[in-house]
Amino acid sequence: MTLTDLSPLMEFDDVEPAEDCICGGCNGRRRARLHAAPVHEGGHAAARSVRRRAAVLMAAVGTAIGGGTAAATAAPAPTPGDSSSTRSPNPQGEVSGLYGQTPGARSLAAPRGVATPLTRAQIIQRAQSWVDQGVPYSMSRYWSDGYRQDCSGFVSMAWGLNSSQTTWTLPDFAQRIGKNDLQPGDILLYNNPANPQAGSHVTIFGGWTDSSRTKYVAYEQTGPSTKKRSTPYAYWNNSGAYVPYRYTGLSAGGNDGGGTSSAAFPGADRFGPGADNAYVTRLGQMLVRRGGAAFYSTGPGPRWTDSDRRAVQAFQQAQGWRGGEADGIPGKDTWDYLVNGKGRDINGGTPLPPPPPPTTEGFPGAQYFGPGQNNDHVRRLGEQLVRKGFGGSYSVGPGPRWTESDRRAVQAFQQAQGWRGGEADGYPGPDTWRRLFS
Repeated sequence: MTLTDLSPLMEFDDVEPAEDCICGGCNGRRRARLHAAPVHEGGHAAARSVRRRAAVLMAAVGTAIGGGTAAATAAPAPTPGDSSSTRSPNPQGEVSGLYGQTPGARSLAAPRGVATPLTRAQIIQRAQSWVDQGVPYSMSRYWSDGYRQDCSGFVSMAWGLNSSQTTWTLPDFAQRIGKNDLQPGDILLYNNPANPQAGSHVTIFGGWTDSSRTKYVAYEQTGPSTKKRSTPYAYWNNSGAYVPYRYTGLSAGGNDGGGTSSAAFPGADRFGPGADNAYVTRLGQMLVRRGGAAFYSTGPGPRWTDSDRRAVQAFQQAQGWRGGEADGIPGKDTWDYLVNGKGRDINGGTPLPPPPPPTTEGFPGAQYFGPGQNNDHVRRLGEQLVRKGFGGSYSVGPGPRWTESDRRAVQAFQQAQGWRGGEADGYPGPDTWRRLFS
């Protein structure tokens, strides 16, 4: 066979490597496709076409040289979910819709930065579901819930995103935080600057395991399947390059001890030009409730805009503040007035009544909870867990009879506080009761 005889083969322009084939030719073409810029991110369609033609030509030449026999020895296709034959350490796929939908058809893909509200407990529960199922690692396969089975697909699933993201697009749905701010449901992310697709990784933070904060519970998707394990901070390798991030879609009351649900002023650095975080969203929502809806044609959202500045300034002026006290940037007093319903509304109306002070019901005693217990305290415990967003374990109820669903719901709440071991055994004590009912 001559090169002239191979010319008809060069017309197979649409040949793509089979995802489940492990031969050398398909592996080579997959690597070429993986490192090429996709068309929707600026790559040129003609360039990919030329690469496909070249790959087909080289495969044909190899066949000709080998006397009509493929040079690579055929191997059986991997079993479903088995990716050990095709993966390199922590490889990354591209942004893709659920069940592997192509980037060009985005009916299922979320717009960049759009977040689904979730509590921290829900994030951890979703992560635990993959641990319980032992989801195999794969950068090309998709689990039954639609998410890609690599580390960034795992976080996309836990955060409830409408598409499988990558380690370099997950920050679009998050804000950068510090080590001391980490809480369950946050992530630790490393992007390999030399080759993001071959060396990057991300884990979900599940809480500290020691008071010195040198180890934490990590939920992660890595070979051979999803893991939950004690991990040195920030990771086993490249430790100094991991960056903590917080999901911007945490729902109200979903921070469990910190973040935007707190009445404390988060700091002036959270607001102003360039700010993009959940505090800006909450600020805008409070301003709308106080008569500032007319300033927003869209939103409010996490990115600071002039609409936020003008709404803040109008609220400050409604309190009679002038000059530097009405500069459109919230300070401690502005935040205090908005959070606690103080002062006058933007339209000059009467102030909103302040919220009722928090109440704490006294802990009735550990003897009312556990196997065999049937009383009203168990029912009130379950109902409060549901109100706090920890009702995922209940298929029926809650009711007065203690069940395993009660224990699992209590344990999820305790773990969301960062407690581990005997502090998160699923049975309420005075501290659990106080935090739950305060």
